Parts: sequence; structure tokens; C-alpha cells
Amino acid sequence: MTETVRSGNLGQVLVPIRSLGPNHRQRVAAHLLSLDAQDRYLRFGYMASDTQINAYVQGLNFERDEIYGIYNRGLQLIAMAHLALAVDPFHSSCAEFGVSVLKKARGKGYGTRLFERAVMHARNVGVDMLFIHALSENLAMIQIARKGGAVLERAGSETDAHLRLPTATLDSRMSEIVGDHLGMTDYRLKHQAKSFWDFLEGMQEVRQGIREARHKAGQ
Repeated sequence: MTETVRSGNLGQVLVPIRSLGPNHRQRVAAHLLSLDAQDRYLRFGYMASDTQINAYVQGLNFERDEIYGIYNRGLQLIAMAHLALAVDPFHSSCAEFGVSVLKKARGKGYGTRLFERAVMHARNVGVDMLFIHALSENLAMIQIARKGGAVLERAGSETDAHLRLPTATLDSRMSEIVGDHLGMTDYRLKHQAKSFWDFLEGMQEVRQGIREARHKAGQ
């Protein structure tokens, strides 16, 4: 069954999204390992074990592909996306998109925002066809593809989607630069705030220890 969908509006990114590098590998692993069995099944298309997830994370190519993440104030990676560029030189203008969002962060449009961010980058590096492969029961992913204007082809338990991308423009390039800056600034501020609160918490523990020691000495 083939379903053609009207092109969606891939607007500007409204959520600070961080482009992730190798130094974020542990946080990526922690994010994926925190998914329950059903979410792992939907994300990978099979019941991925901890060993398989760790192998996937170790195999991520941060130089070739783009990995995007959304962090909360506690620097927990609550949503992430993988834009995998084609390895075959004959299909260098193609890419595949995958995304996962923690249960507590759903309903806020993070998956859609990550999709928009990935589409923007794909356009700017010359990709003209974006693919999504999902289980047909993965309604969230299918909805993201549908809203983005993809053509959906369902074959039983699996659904494939493809979206033809327009060429890059000055606006798309500038939007990506602004998005990268926003994501990096947001992450830096959250990292500084977490370090500050961790420091205060440590100081409180020290003070509490001193008070308890004085109390015992005075008995």
C-alpha cells in the first residue's frame, strides 16, 4: 500500500538541539540503554540487548554521520537522532533517519524537532533523498514522517518512508549555523549550572558532616 502525503512545513528549530561528538558516546549509550524492551524493539526493529546497543554505540561514526541530542537541565540525554549518510558512493545523496525519545519527555514534539534538524543538515550537505524504515506499529515515527511530507509505503509489519529534499539555500545554511550555536550555548549553560549545583550540594554535605562531628564531640 502506497500513501502520498502533502509536503509538511519543516520550520525553524524551536528546541535547543546539540550536535553530538565522540565525547558524548557514554551519554548516548546511557540514553539507549534506558529504553525499555518495547521501545528498543521500535527503535531498532528487534529486541536489542544491552550488548547489541553497546556495539551500535561503539560503531557510531561521528565524522561521517550526524548525531543530535536534546538535554534536560540535569544533562540527561532525553532525545536523540541519528542521521546516517550512505556509505555506498553510488548512493551518496541518500541518508537514513532514526530517533528515540524517553517516555518522560514525550508529547513535546522533540522527535519532530530532531527530524527537522536532520533534514536541514541533510539538505546542506547535498542529500536529496531521506529514508525512514520503521515497524508499522511505530506510530510515532510514522507520524513524524507523515508530518514531514514523506511518501509512506507499508508492507505488512514494516513501513518505509522516503522524502525528497530541496536543494540547500542561504536560509537553510544560516538556519543550521544558528541552530548549532543555540544548541552549543544551551548545553554550555546547562553544564555550568549543573556543575554549580553539584558544588553546592557537595559543600552542604561537608557542612553537615562538620556539624555532626561537632555534635558528637560535644556529647
